[in-house]
Parts: sequence; C-alpha cells; structure tokens
Amino acid sequence: MASTMSDADTREAGVAQPVGAAMAAYVAAGIGAFALGLIVILNAFGLITVPALYSPAGGVTGRTAFGVVVWLIAWAILHARWKNSDLDVGRMHRITIALVVAGVVLSLPIFAG
Repeated sequence: MASTMSDADTREAGVAQPVGAAMAAYVAAGIGAFALGLIVILNAFGLITVPALYSPAGGVTGRTAFGVVVWLIAWAILHARWKNSDLDVGRMHRITIALVVAGVVLSLPIFAG
C-alpha cells in the first residue's frame, strides 16, 4: 500500500523538505537587486541607454522595469533547476545578502555619477 503522507505529516515526522523552490525565489531577489544596481551605474556612465517608460517619472521607470525582468528570468531559471533540491540555506542567505548589498552600493549617487 502506497504511503500518502501530507506535507504537514512529513514535517511532523521530521522528514526534510526540499528548499530549492524557496531558495530560487530568495536568490533571484538578490540577482534582481544586483541587476538594478548594475543597470543604474551602466546607464549613469552612458554604457547603456535605458528609455523612460513613463515620462513624468523619468528614467527610473525603465531601469526598474529592466531589473524586474532580470529578477523574473533568474527566478524562472533557478526554480526550474532547484525546485527539488535540498540546498544550504545559510549559503544561499549569504549569497543573497551580498548581491543585495552590491546592488545598493552600485546604485548610490557617489558611484552612479
């Protein structure tokens, strides 16, 4: 007879659940933050031209839209690769924090011109 344990039953029994899907979303957020900072600095130095999607708000609309697109693509790719994986949560946390900090630093006015 096949076992039909629910998610709640497996948690109570101490069976480890794969955390890959959650870590994919988490790390993708860091990648999106880093991408936004990178887009800001590349745009400030004139290496890429990002159009304003809504003129009254200015160029920030195009930059954030590109950052969101990178985040969604990263999330889709990482989710497909990691959904059934059991990853090191601490390592994923450190990677994400580093990416977010780097993205924020890159978007600071002192670096962006």
